[in-house]
Amino acid sequence: MIIEVLAAALADALSELGIDVAPSEIHMERPAHREHGDWSSNVALVVSKKAGREPRELAADLVKTLESTSDAQIQRLEVAGPGFVNFHLSSQWLHDVLIDVVSQGENGYARSEIGNGQSINLEFVSANPTGPLHAGGGRWGAYGDSLARIFRRCGYATFTEYYINDRGLQTELFGASLLARRDGTELPEDGYAGEYVAEWASEMPADVDPVEWGSERALADVRQSLASMNVTFDHWASEKALIDSGAMETALEALRAGGWVDDSDGATWLRTSEFGDEKDRVLVKSDGAPTYFAPDIAYHHQKFDRGNLVIDVLGADHHGYVPRMSAALQMLGHQAASYEAIIGQNVTLVRRGKEVKLSKRTGTMVEVRELLEAVGPDVARFAYLLQSIDTRQTIDIDMLSSQANENPVYYVQYAYARIASVGREADNRGITRSPLIETDPTLLTHERELELLRALSTLPETIEMAARDRAPHKISTWIRELAAAFHGFYHDCPVLRSDVESDLQQARLWLVESARVGFSIGLELLGLTAPEEM
Repeated sequence: MIIEVLAAALADALSELGIDVAPSEIHMERPAHREHGDWSSNVALVVSKKAGREPRELAADLVKTLESTSDAQIQRLEVAGPGFVNFHLSSQWLHDVLIDVVSQGENGYARSEIGNGQSINLEFVSANPTGPLHAGGGRWGAYGDSLARIFRRCGYATFTEYYINDRGLQTELFGASLLARRDGTELPEDGYAGEYVAEWASEMPADVDPVEWGSERALADVRQSLASMNVTFDHWASEKALIDSGAMETALEALRAGGWVDDSDGATWLRTSEFGDEKDRVLVKSDGAPTYFAPDIAYHHQKFDRGNLVIDVLGADHHGYVPRMSAALQMLGHQAASYEAIIGQNVTLVRRGKEVKLSKRTGTMVEVRELLEAVGPDVARFAYLLQSIDTRQTIDIDMLSSQANENPVYYVQYAYARIASVGREADNRGITRSPLIETDPTLLTHERELELLRALSTLPETIEMAARDRAPHKISTWIRELAAAFHGFYHDCPVLRSDVESDLQQARLWLVESARVGFSIGLELLGLTAPEEM
């Protein structure tokens, strides 16, 4: 990659100045503004103290040394700010990007090994099986599934889980609500009043356990809704099955053996405050019933059998959950850094400028299924992924329902459809791409062509940042930028028009193919389809 070439050149220049720095220790970044060059390094700032030099003076000497070399890719160098070295490159490096993209293809390009085989256990969504998945839960589904895809592309062995809270008061209330609706009796206090309860109750046979049947019915609905968003899980873990297996008692015994458990006021407590939690937590209540925290500890302890790093994607009201779970896992011998929680924020749905419900059928709840029916799975999923998960999100149904450039997924998918149309039209005209080795990419000199290649060049680093920052929205931002670059190229750089010279036409056909590869990778990471016609 070009950054490795530039880092090596800087390392050589530093060596000539009597400063030894390995190329791997030299950081390269893209300047925020294009006029500042294609790449920049702060190495003069980093090593100046060790070298006993002023940073800007050292940067100036580096530029002089580099200018004495004959690297054709470096067009111009400059010193900026307190000591940055800015590189203005020839278009050769972008032509090399084209070759890299089409040679490696969608299976190889922008595939990273930063994960180095590290195993990750990622749990997300995990809504109670007491009804359909609500629209907010859809955000967690889109986020977690895309994050898993990004991890896998970066070399992490990633295992995804959904935890089924199929035990406790809420499932009992739900079962009782179903029974009341079916039999025409009064709902229990704090029961479930949504109209879906009445609908499902009409399906419930007379000879079943309403709690068990209700949990299975709700879970089937959740599975179907998530599957329609292209969200899947490697494992669905049952809280009830975990308790029945004795895993909870085993974990509690281990905590007691470690000296972390106290018995007080008839209850069993865990001293999580010793690890920074605001107070100690109850594991077993005075009536002998375990709190939800007890099986959760056992479940998380088990998850380390399926991943060295355990990550939870949690709702906005779970901030207090994180320190207590971290404390419990450390008590069981896990490192603090091996458990991570990502806190997401809620979603507001808007139509005609007002917060709305999509259907009265579900009472006060908007199902994710209704959102999918209103705008389509791809549109809904992409909308969820446009912003960082830790920000509140407003989804405008009207905007997402339109087939216009303001609709972000339409804008992206339309770019891919245009690529497919170029291929179909070339076939109709009997035009085929020559072998890459016989094509001259240096003919691609139009700024629109180069901008498209610049966008493609940023994909490898974008994917790595998305993995490190747990930020699928960075891929959403990137693919929108790629779409803008392709639409600009498509408008200003004809590919199949009769007045385009054959050699340039071949180079542009390969440029279109490189864009197809980039879109394919980005759409797959976001879990979106790649339509060939719109």
